[in-house]
Amino acid sequence: MEAHEVADLFDQAVQRLRRTVEDGESDDGSELLRQAADSGGVAVRLAVDRLADPDRVVRAAACDLLGYASAVHGDDLRAAAATALISLASTEADPEVHWSIARALGATCDPRALPTLVTLAGSPDSDVRFQVAVAVPAVLDDPPAEAGEAVLIDLSTDSDTAVREWATFGLGWVSTADGNAVRRALWDRTRDVDPEVRAEGARGLARRRDARALPLVREMLSHDEVHRFTIRAAAYLADPSLLPLLDGFDPSADRVAQALLECDPVRRVQRDEAVWRLLDVIHRRRPDLRVTIFGERCDLGLYLDVTDGSGVADHWFADALLRRARNDPDRAADLAIADVETRGASQPSHRGAG
Repeated sequence: MEAHEVADLFDQAVQRLRRTVEDGESDDGSELLRQAADSGGVAVRLAVDRLADPDRVVRAAACDLLGYASAVHGDDLRAAAATALISLASTEADPEVHWSIARALGATCDPRALPTLVTLAGSPDSDVRFQVAVAVPAVLDDPPAEAGEAVLIDLSTDSDTAVREWATFGLGWVSTADGNAVRRALWDRTRDVDPEVRAEGARGLARRRDARALPLVREMLSHDEVHRFTIRAAAYLADPSLLPLLDGFDPSADRVAQALLECDPVRRVQRDEAVWRLLDVIHRRRPDLRVTIFGERCDLGLYLDVTDGSGVADHWFADALLRRARNDPDRAADLAIADVETRGASQPSHRGAG
């Protein structure tokens, strides 16, 4: 796309965004900006130039364009976008532009954006705080920085329900943050007035295997309407006492099947034994391969890594690999070996979906 075409799309988007800001119309020009963002570096250069415009609507649209470009292009463009957005935020005073800055920074996934987002979290505008709650988890390292934990904990107590919900989601589900302060914040949200926030709090607490979540999840499973997050929370708790309450749900649903597996000690042992059998078979058939089984700190099930010592590697969610092999560890070993042998690149793939 030529530079003049990108500029034309941008100018049209500004007109539509202005009508949204001033008159409340629904078309804010996002689709036009997404088209412009496809041009990559051309879009980023135009947007950076327009950040200095005296018109707040133009500046907001420029931030939006940087966000869309960051969402579809590589780290080089994201870094340039984040640098420009952080610089603008240091002098910007308009809440409309703050909203766009926060959203775009989340799309950059750049940890350097965290201090700016922490500052924007103090905005009196609840829409800006909402975008901060959405954006912060995207820029956190693993483990997350203390400032990231702290701002999500603070936003989880916000007066606005949507802000509390997204902050609790980011703290409990997206982030792997843990510790007394995190768990206390999640526990507090299990008593929130809003049912969505309560469900997020319970799921986040259960994901950390906190025993306080068990009676909460047990009670929530006994209700006539059960939130989908509660089923996932049950899987994390892996407690046999939840099995009678789970039996009333459709076992063909993935999240229900997973919860039934994790809460059943017999089936869980069978699954673990199958995974260890898979490891043993790969080792015996290809002793030159390095095979590792591990579990993620805030995840369910086991993972399998296989490398051949020359940079060729593969990575699977073991349950998915076994399902692919119809629960036959020997067949799963054959599939894993074949995948490693046929890979033509050194970067690992992720076959978590089977």
